[in-house]
Amino acid sequence: MLELVLLSAARGALLLDIRASLRYQLSVPVIARFYGITVKMYFLDHGVPHFHAVYGEFNGVFEVSTLKMIEGDLPVRAQRLVRDWAERYRDEMARMWQTQEHKLLPGLD
Repeated sequence: MLELVLLSAARGALLLDIRASLRYQLSVPVIARFYGITVKMYFLDHGVPHFHAVYGEFNGVFEVSTLKMIEGDLPVRAQRLVRDWAERYRDEMARMWQTQEHKLLPGLD
């Protein structure tokens, strides 16, 4: 009986963690979309100012100041598109990181 109670408590905690994670993912500001790439900025993240680019199952984390991909597996062509886009909006992204107020930015022409 004790095992069942512990299992039930663990399952409840897991459900709470999953719900919190989903709420966080849904609340992540999307700042741009273009060519199937979604660009997001997680304001709860720490470290250097950065943004996330998602292309299908691939992800990349880019430093705002250098536009260097610091983490991820984004294909080279997608990295190039992200950098081309980010060069145009680097100042706006730096401002968003500082103020933690997002706005939707245009995609690539």
